[in-house]
Amino acid sequence: MHAVLLAGGKGTRLQPFTAAFPKPLVPLDDVPVIELLVQQLRHYGITDLTVVTGHLAELIQSFLGNGERFGLRIRYFKEEQPLDTAGCLGLIDRPREPFLVMNGDLLTTMNFLSMVRFHRRHGPTATIATYRKTVRIDLGVLQVDSESRLTEYQEKPTHEFLVSMGIYCFEPAVCDHVRPGERVSMPELILRLRDASEQVLCYREDCYWLDIGRPEDYAAAIEEFRKDRFRFLPRRLVA
Repeated sequence: MHAVLLAGGKGTRLQPFTAAFPKPLVPLDDVPVIELLVQQLRHYGITDLTVVTGHLAELIQSFLGNGERFGLRIRYFKEEQPLDTAGCLGLIDRPREPFLVMNGDLLTTMNFLSMVRFHRRHGPTATIATYRKTVRIDLGVLQVDSESRLTEYQEKPTHEFLVSMGIYCFEPAVCDHVRPGERVSMPELILRLRDASEQVLCYREDCYWLDIGRPEDYAAAIEEFRKDRFRFLPRRLVA
C-alpha cells in the first residue's frame, strides 16, 4: 500500500520553531512529528512512501533516509516551485491502487487501515478523513437586525464544525485532475472532483486529532504526547 506525505511547507505560522528546520521535524518530546507519522503508517500496512519536500528538503531526507530503519521504502519528490497541497499529484509517479495522502504536521490516533477499508468498501473516487471540531468564541457575540437593534446576545458561545483532518484516500484517477506543474490546493482539488460528478465520501472515526499549525497547537501536541505516547505509537515501536 502506498502513501504520500506532504512535507514541503515553510511552516510560517509556527515560527520561530521552523526558522532553522522544517515543520515536520519539530519534536513532540523526543520524537519528530514526521517520524511519528512514518511509524504509524508502517504499522497500518504502508510499504511504499513518497515524501513531498520543498523547504529545507535536505534535512527531511537526511533524517528519514531510504526508510529502511522504519521497515518501508521511501522516495522523495522535491517541489522546485511551491505547488500548494495538491499540485504534487500531477507530477509524482502515479500509484496503481488506492493510496493515502496526508499532511506531515498532524497528531492523531486514527487507524489509517480502517479508512482505506472504508474507501475500498464504498468505492468513491476520494475519501476525506473528518473530525468534529468544537470552537469556542471567547467574546460576547451579538446579533442585530437591519436597523442595528439587538436581537441576540451570546456570551462565549461554542460551535461545532466537521473539518478535514488533512488525510485523504484517493483512487489513482484523481491524479488526472491535476495538470503537471499546476499549483492547486487540496480544497480546490476536492471541489474539482465534485464538479466532475466524481463521488467524494467523508470518513469519521472516534479518535484524537490535532493540526500542529500554530505555537499554541504545538504546545498542546507536546502535552498530549507526553501524557501517553502509547496512544500515538504502537507499543512495539516504542523504545
